[in-house]
Amino acid sequence: MSVTQARIAQYLIAAGAFVTLAVQSDLRVFTVTNLVIQAALFVVLACVPAYRTGHMSYVDLAWPWGLVDLGVLTLAFGGADSTLTVTVGVIYLVMGLRMGIWAALAGANGALTEDVPRYRYQRLHWERAGLRSERLSIQVEIMLQGAANMSILAIPAALAVAGSRSFGVVEIVALVLWAVFYGVESLADWQKARFSERSRREGTRLSCDAGLWRYSRHPNYFGQWMQWNALIVLVLPTLLSRRPDTPPALWILTLIGLLTISAAFYYTLVYYTGAVPAEHYSLQSRPDYADYQRTTNRFFPGPPRRRLAEPQPPPAPSDEPDRGLRSIREESR
Repeated sequence: MSVTQARIAQYLIAAGAFVTLAVQSDLRVFTVTNLVIQAALFVVLACVPAYRTGHMSYVDLAWPWGLVDLGVLTLAFGGADSTLTVTVGVIYLVMGLRMGIWAALAGANGALTEDVPRYRYQRLHWERAGLRSERLSIQVEIMLQGAANMSILAIPAALAVAGSRSFGVVEIVALVLWAVFYGVESLADWQKARFSERSRREGTRLSCDAGLWRYSRHPNYFGQWMQWNALIVLVLPTLLSRRPDTPPALWILTLIGLLTISAAFYYTLVYYTGAVPAEHYSLQSRPDYADYQRTTNRFFPGPPRRRLAEPQPPPAPSDEPDRGLRSIREESR
Protein backbone atom coordinates (compact mmCIF):
# COMPACT_ATOMS: atom_id res chain seq x y z
CA MET A 1 0.00 0.00 0.00
CA SER A 2 1.38 3.40 -0.98
CA VAL A 3 1.62 6.35 1.40
CA THR A 4 -1.30 8.07 -0.33
CA GLN A 5 -3.46 4.95 -0.15
CA ALA A 6 -2.61 4.49 3.53
CA ARG A 7 -3.59 8.09 4.26
CA ILE A 8 -6.90 7.70 2.45
CA ALA A 9 -7.62 4.48 4.36
CA GLN A 10 -6.85 6.14 7.70
CA TYR A 11 -9.07 9.13 6.95
CA LEU A 12 -11.89 6.81 5.88
CA ILE A 13 -11.58 4.83 9.12
CA ALA A 14 -11.71 8.06 11.11
CA ALA A 15 -14.72 9.29 9.15
CA GLY A 16 -16.52 5.99 9.65
CA ALA A 17 -15.91 6.05 13.39
CA PHE A 18 -17.12 9.67 13.62
CA VAL A 19 -20.32 8.91 11.70
CA THR A 20 -20.93 5.81 13.82
CA LEU A 21 -20.88 7.97 16.96
CA ALA A 22 -22.73 10.95 15.49
CA VAL A 23 -25.75 8.98 14.28
CA GLN A 24 -26.41 7.65 17.79
CA SER A 25 -28.71 10.25 19.29
CA ASP A 26 -27.32 10.14 22.83
CA LEU A 27 -23.74 10.52 21.55
CA ARG A 28 -24.34 13.12 18.82
CA VAL A 29 -23.95 16.39 20.70
CA PHE A 30 -20.80 15.24 22.46
CA THR A 31 -19.28 13.96 19.21
CA VAL A 32 -20.00 17.10 17.16
CA THR A 33 -18.82 19.40 19.95
CA ASN A 34 -15.58 17.46 20.20
CA LEU A 35 -15.05 17.71 16.43
CA VAL A 36 -15.39 21.51 16.47
CA ILE A 37 -13.01 21.98 19.40
CA GLN A 38 -10.44 19.50 18.09
CA ALA A 39 -10.46 21.21 14.68
CA ALA A 40 -9.86 24.59 16.30
CA LEU A 41 -7.07 23.24 18.52
CA PHE A 42 -5.20 21.58 15.67
CA VAL A 43 -5.53 24.55 13.33
CA VAL A 44 -4.32 27.07 15.91
CA LEU A 45 -1.67 24.99 17.70
CA ALA A 46 -0.31 22.90 14.84
CA CYS A 47 -1.48 23.66 11.30
CA VAL A 48 -0.78 27.39 11.24
CA PRO A 49 2.63 27.22 13.02
CA ALA A 50 3.66 24.25 10.88
CA TYR A 51 2.67 26.08 7.69
CA ARG A 52 4.67 29.14 8.70
CA THR A 53 7.79 27.28 9.85
CA GLY A 54 7.74 24.02 7.88
CA HIS A 55 8.09 21.99 11.09
CA MET A 56 5.73 19.16 12.01
CA SER A 57 6.68 18.99 15.71
CA TYR A 58 3.86 21.40 16.59
CA VAL A 59 1.48 18.44 16.40
CA ASP A 60 3.09 17.23 19.65
CA LEU A 61 1.46 20.26 21.27
CA ALA A 62 -1.95 19.92 19.64
CA TRP A 63 -2.50 16.19 20.11
CA PRO A 64 -2.18 15.97 23.93
CA TRP A 65 -4.25 19.10 24.44
CA GLY A 66 -6.85 17.37 22.29
CA LEU A 67 -6.88 14.62 24.93
CA VAL A 68 -7.37 17.28 27.58
CA ASP A 69 -10.37 18.51 25.58
CA LEU A 70 -11.81 14.99 25.61
CA GLY A 71 -11.36 14.82 29.37
CA VAL A 72 -13.06 18.17 29.94
CA LEU A 73 -15.96 17.29 27.64
CA THR A 74 -16.42 13.92 29.35
CA LEU A 75 -16.77 15.58 32.74
CA ALA A 76 -18.93 18.42 31.37
CA PHE A 77 -21.38 16.20 29.46
CA GLY A 78 -21.38 13.24 31.83
CA GLY A 79 -21.49 15.02 35.16
CA ALA A 80 -19.92 14.03 38.45
CA ASP A 81 -22.60 11.54 39.57
CA SER A 82 -21.16 8.63 37.57
CA THR A 83 -17.99 6.93 38.78
CA LEU A 84 -17.26 5.73 35.25
CA THR A 85 -17.64 9.20 33.75
CA VAL A 86 -15.37 10.81 36.31
CA THR A 87 -12.76 8.05 36.00
CA VAL A 88 -12.62 8.18 32.20
CA GLY A 89 -12.56 11.98 32.20
CA VAL A 90 -9.69 12.07 34.69
CA ILE A 91 -7.73 9.47 32.69
CA TYR A 92 -7.94 11.62 29.56
CA LEU A 93 -6.92 14.69 31.57
CA VAL A 94 -3.95 12.96 33.20
CA MET A 95 -2.65 11.52 29.92
CA GLY A 96 -3.17 14.77 28.06
CA LEU A 97 -1.77 17.11 30.71
CA ARG A 98 1.32 14.97 31.22
CA MET A 99 2.32 15.31 27.56
CA GLY A 100 0.69 18.68 26.96
CA ILE A 101 2.52 20.50 29.75
CA TRP A 102 5.82 18.97 28.66
CA ALA A 103 5.17 20.07 25.04
CA ALA A 104 4.21 23.58 26.17
CA LEU A 105 7.41 23.92 28.20
CA ALA A 106 9.46 22.53 25.32
CA GLY A 107 7.78 24.97 22.96
CA ALA A 108 8.56 27.87 25.29
CA ASN A 109 12.24 26.86 25.08
CA GLY A 110 12.12 26.71 21.28
CA ALA A 111 12.18 22.91 20.99
CA LEU A 112 9.20 22.82 18.59
CA THR A 113 10.92 25.06 16.05
CA GLU A 114 12.86 22.06 14.74
CA ASP A 115 11.60 18.59 13.97
CA VAL A 116 12.42 15.71 16.31
CA PRO A 117 13.87 12.54 14.74
CA ARG A 118 10.52 10.80 14.23
CA TYR A 119 9.33 13.64 12.00
CA ARG A 120 12.64 13.88 10.17
CA TYR A 121 12.17 10.17 9.47
CA GLN A 122 8.72 10.93 8.02
CA ARG A 123 10.35 13.29 5.53
CA LEU A 124 12.65 10.47 4.40
CA HIS A 125 9.60 8.24 4.06
CA TRP A 126 7.79 10.82 1.92
CA GLU A 127 10.87 11.31 -0.25
CA ARG A 128 11.19 7.57 -0.87
CA ALA A 129 7.48 7.46 -1.74
CA GLY A 130 7.97 10.20 -4.32
CA LEU A 131 5.70 12.76 -2.64
CA ARG A 132 6.60 16.18 -3.99
CA SER A 133 4.91 18.65 -1.63
CA GLU A 134 6.45 18.37 1.82
CA ARG A 135 4.36 21.29 3.08
CA LEU A 136 1.14 19.55 2.04
CA SER A 137 2.29 16.25 3.58
CA ILE A 138 2.88 17.99 6.90
CA GLN A 139 -0.67 19.36 6.96
CA VAL A 140 -2.17 16.02 5.94
CA GLU A 141 -0.25 14.16 8.67
CA ILE A 142 -1.13 16.74 11.33
CA MET A 143 -4.85 16.58 10.61
CA LEU A 144 -4.68 12.79 10.51
CA GLN A 145 -3.81 12.92 14.22
CA GLY A 146 -6.60 15.45 14.70
CA ALA A 147 -9.03 13.13 12.93
CA ALA A 148 -8.07 10.36 15.35
CA ASN A 149 -8.98 12.63 18.30
CA MET A 150 -12.31 13.40 16.62
CA SER A 151 -13.21 9.77 16.01
CA ILE A 152 -11.78 6.52 17.37
CA LEU A 153 -9.98 8.08 20.36
CA ALA A 154 -13.25 9.74 21.36
CA ILE A 155 -15.17 6.45 21.58
CA PRO A 156 -14.28 5.65 25.23
CA ALA A 157 -15.20 9.20 26.25
CA ALA A 158 -18.51 9.08 24.37
CA LEU A 159 -19.44 5.73 25.95
CA ALA A 160 -18.56 7.04 29.40
CA VAL A 161 -20.76 10.11 28.85
CA ALA A 162 -23.72 7.99 27.73
CA GLY A 163 -23.27 5.26 30.33
CA SER A 164 -24.30 5.42 33.96
CA ARG A 165 -22.86 2.11 35.13
CA SER A 166 -21.38 1.74 38.58
CA PHE A 167 -17.99 0.12 38.91
CA GLY A 168 -17.85 -3.65 38.69
CA VAL A 169 -14.97 -6.10 38.79
CA VAL A 170 -13.99 -5.46 35.17
CA GLU A 171 -13.86 -1.70 35.67
CA ILE A 172 -11.79 -2.03 38.84
CA VAL A 173 -9.29 -4.36 37.16
CA ALA A 174 -9.05 -2.02 34.16
CA LEU A 175 -8.43 0.99 36.38
CA VAL A 176 -5.69 -0.85 38.29
CA LEU A 177 -4.07 -1.86 34.99
CA TRP A 178 -4.20 1.71 33.73
CA ALA A 179 -2.55 3.01 36.91
CA VAL A 180 0.16 0.34 36.76
CA PHE A 181 1.08 1.11 33.16
CA TYR A 182 0.89 4.85 33.69
CA GLY A 183 3.52 4.20 36.34
CA VAL A 184 5.52 2.06 33.89
CA GLU A 185 5.58 4.84 31.29
CA SER A 186 6.50 7.48 33.87
CA LEU A 187 9.22 5.33 35.45
CA ALA A 188 10.71 4.50 32.05
CA ASP A 189 10.84 8.17 31.08
CA TRP A 190 12.49 9.04 34.41
CA GLN A 191 15.07 6.26 34.05
CA LYS A 192 15.89 7.37 30.50
CA ALA A 193 16.24 11.01 31.55
CA ARG A 194 18.50 10.07 34.46
CA PHE A 195 20.67 7.85 32.24
CA SER A 196 20.90 10.55 29.56
CA GLU A 197 21.94 13.17 32.11
CA ARG A 198 24.65 10.89 33.48
CA SER A 199 25.87 10.10 29.97
CA ARG A 200 25.98 13.81 29.16
CA ARG A 201 28.12 14.51 32.22
CA GLU A 202 30.48 11.65 31.34
CA GLY A 203 30.64 12.60 27.68
CA THR A 204 29.45 9.19 26.42
CA ARG A 205 26.87 8.17 23.78
CA LEU A 206 25.75 4.78 25.09
CA SER A 207 22.34 3.15 24.78
CA CYS A 208 20.16 3.19 27.88
CA ASP A 209 19.81 -0.33 29.30
CA ALA A 210 19.01 0.69 32.87
CA GLY A 211 15.91 -0.46 34.74
CA LEU A 212 12.97 -1.16 32.44
CA TRP A 213 15.11 -0.45 29.40
CA ARG A 214 16.94 -3.71 30.07
CA TYR A 215 13.79 -5.64 29.15
CA SER A 216 12.42 -3.52 26.28
CA ARG A 217 14.00 -0.99 23.97
CA HIS A 218 10.87 1.17 24.31
CA PRO A 219 9.19 0.46 27.68
CA ASN A 220 7.61 3.92 27.73
CA TYR A 221 5.83 3.21 24.44
CA PHE A 222 4.69 -0.18 25.74
CA GLY A 223 3.34 1.48 28.89
CA GLN A 224 1.43 4.03 26.83
CA TRP A 225 -0.07 1.33 24.60
CA MET A 226 -1.21 -0.65 27.62
CA GLN A 227 -2.89 2.41 29.11
CA TRP A 228 -5.13 2.66 26.05
CA ASN A 229 -5.85 -1.06 26.23
CA ALA A 230 -6.91 -0.59 29.85
CA LEU A 231 -9.17 2.29 28.82
CA ILE A 232 -10.80 0.03 26.21
CA VAL A 233 -11.49 -2.62 28.87
CA LEU A 234 -12.80 0.06 31.23
CA VAL A 235 -15.66 1.07 28.91
CA LEU A 236 -16.28 -2.34 27.33
CA PRO A 237 -18.98 -3.34 29.87
CA THR A 238 -20.81 -0.09 29.08
CA LEU A 239 -20.75 -0.91 25.37
CA LEU A 240 -22.03 -4.42 26.11
CA SER A 241 -24.90 -2.96 28.15
CA ARG A 242 -25.96 -0.81 25.16
CA ARG A 243 -26.41 -3.78 22.87
CA PRO A 244 -30.19 -4.30 23.38
CA ASP A 245 -30.97 -0.63 22.63
CA THR A 246 -28.56 -0.04 19.74
CA PRO A 247 -29.10 -1.14 16.13
CA PRO A 248 -26.86 -4.19 15.54
CA ALA A 249 -24.84 -2.59 12.75
CA LEU A 250 -24.08 0.52 14.82
CA TRP A 251 -23.20 -1.56 17.86
CA ILE A 252 -20.79 -3.74 15.87
CA LEU A 253 -19.18 -0.71 14.25
CA THR A 254 -18.74 0.92 17.66
CA LEU A 255 -17.09 -2.24 18.97
CA ILE A 256 -14.78 -2.39 15.95
CA GLY A 257 -13.88 1.27 16.44
CA LEU A 258 -13.12 0.69 20.11
CA LEU A 259 -10.84 -2.26 19.34
CA THR A 260 -9.19 -0.30 16.53
CA ILE A 261 -7.67 1.99 19.17
CA SER A 262 -5.35 -0.79 20.28
CA ALA A 263 -4.24 -1.65 16.73
CA ALA A 264 -3.81 2.01 15.79
CA PHE A 265 -1.64 2.78 18.79
CA TYR A 266 0.49 -0.32 18.28
CA TYR A 267 1.15 0.68 14.67
CA THR A 268 1.86 4.28 15.66
CA LEU A 269 4.15 3.50 18.59
CA VAL A 270 6.12 0.83 16.72
CA TYR A 271 6.19 1.85 13.05
CA TYR A 272 4.78 5.33 12.45
CA THR A 273 6.26 7.79 14.94
CA GLY A 274 7.65 5.40 17.56
CA ALA A 275 10.26 2.68 17.68
CA VAL A 276 11.29 2.31 14.04
CA PRO A 277 11.92 6.03 13.38
CA ALA A 278 13.75 6.44 16.69
CA GLU A 279 16.02 3.46 16.06
CA HIS A 280 16.88 4.66 12.57
CA TYR A 281 18.79 7.55 14.17
CA SER A 282 19.96 5.67 17.26
CA LEU A 283 21.92 3.29 15.03
CA GLN A 284 23.70 6.28 13.52
CA SER A 285 24.56 8.03 16.79
CA ARG A 286 25.28 5.21 19.27
CA PRO A 287 28.01 2.69 18.50
CA ASP A 288 26.55 0.04 20.82
CA TYR A 289 22.95 0.26 19.62
CA ALA A 290 23.15 -2.64 17.16
CA ASP A 291 24.23 -4.93 19.99
CA TYR A 292 21.45 -3.49 22.19
CA GLN A 293 18.97 -4.40 19.44
CA ARG A 294 20.27 -7.99 19.34
CA THR A 295 19.96 -8.47 23.09
CA THR A 296 16.76 -6.56 23.97
CA ASN A 297 13.17 -6.91 22.76
CA ARG A 298 11.93 -3.98 20.72
CA PHE A 299 8.44 -3.43 22.21
CA PHE A 300 7.12 -6.24 24.38
CA PRO A 301 9.23 -6.68 27.54
CA GLY A 302 11.16 -9.91 27.92
CA PRO A 303 14.35 -11.28 29.48
CA PRO A 304 17.48 -9.91 27.84
CA ARG A 305 19.33 -12.21 25.49
CA ARG A 306 23.01 -12.96 25.88
CA ARG A 307 25.28 -10.30 24.47
CA LEU A 308 27.65 -11.26 21.71
CA ALA A 309 31.05 -12.25 23.03
CA GLU A 310 33.74 -9.68 22.47
CA PRO A 311 36.31 -10.87 19.90
CA GLN A 312 39.39 -12.16 21.67
CA PRO A 313 42.87 -11.23 20.41
CA PRO A 314 45.01 -14.13 19.17
CA PRO A 315 47.32 -15.61 21.82
CA ALA A 316 50.79 -14.18 22.02
CA PRO A 317 53.53 -16.35 20.50
CA SER A 318 55.20 -18.56 23.05
CA ASP A 319 58.39 -20.63 22.98
CA GLU A 320 57.09 -23.07 25.61
CA PRO A 321 56.47 -25.89 23.08
CA ASP A 322 60.01 -25.47 21.73
CA ARG A 323 61.45 -25.67 25.21
CA GLY A 324 59.47 -28.80 25.86
CA LEU A 325 60.73 -30.43 22.70
CA ARG A 326 64.32 -29.55 23.59
CA SER A 327 63.89 -31.17 27.00
CA ILE A 328 62.60 -34.38 25.43
CA ARG A 329 65.50 -34.50 22.98
CA GLU A 330 68.04 -33.93 25.80
CA GLU A 331 66.52 -36.72 27.93
CA SER A 332 66.60 -39.16 24.97
CA ARG A 333 70.33 -38.67 24.43
